[in-house]
Amino acid sequence: MSNMIDSHPLVGLIAARVRTERDRRRWTLAQLAEASGVSQAMISRIERGESSPTAVVLGKLSAAFRLSVSSLLALAEGATDGAAGEPAGLRRAADAAEWRDPDTGYRRRQITGPHFPTEIVEIRLPVGARVPYPAAAFAFVRQVVWVLDGHLTFHEGDTVHELGTGDTIELGEPAPCVFANDSGSECRYAVVLTRDQRP
Repeated sequence: MSNMIDSHPLVGLIAARVRTERDRRRWTLAQLAEASGVSQAMISRIERGESSPTAVVLGKLSAAFRLSVSSLLALAEGATDGAAGEPAGLRRAADAAEWRDPDTGYRRRQITGPHFPTEIVEIRLPVGARVPYPAAAFAFVRQVVWVLDGHLTFHEGDTVHELGTGDTIELGEPAPCVFANDSGSECRYAVVLTRDQRP
């Protein structure tokens, strides 16, 4: 977790969304810390916008809320959905907010808006990056991972899948997962997900 304050507007939106989700459940900081495995101090810094959460921390928080990371970020981005003067539903590439993991440099861009029934996310995974998520982050969703460029080493529980450009994998039952780039160039992939049931 970076202790540097990130001036990117998404950091403030994520901070507000985490607080909103916690308040909606009437959880104290201690209750969210227990449910997520993230310390109270770290959650407090995130909610105040003083720390930019890593992908791993976002995975733990979203799992506690029974949301996917995509859902949590899409809800955070909702306030900036669509530029002024543009038709509803039109999202220009130049206007799209991109979230960057301060630890790994992993970059994530939401393709669909928060009200679209299927979530599509574009990920850029730098060389050497490894991003683990707990099984709970995949509860209540069905996901497909589609490699657009490069090579992705995907750990699904104890099974390792080596995926090249154009390969896809449909995730099964929730399991701890690791997205890793052990190749010599950036890997770009898309995650497409739908919700199985409401939490």
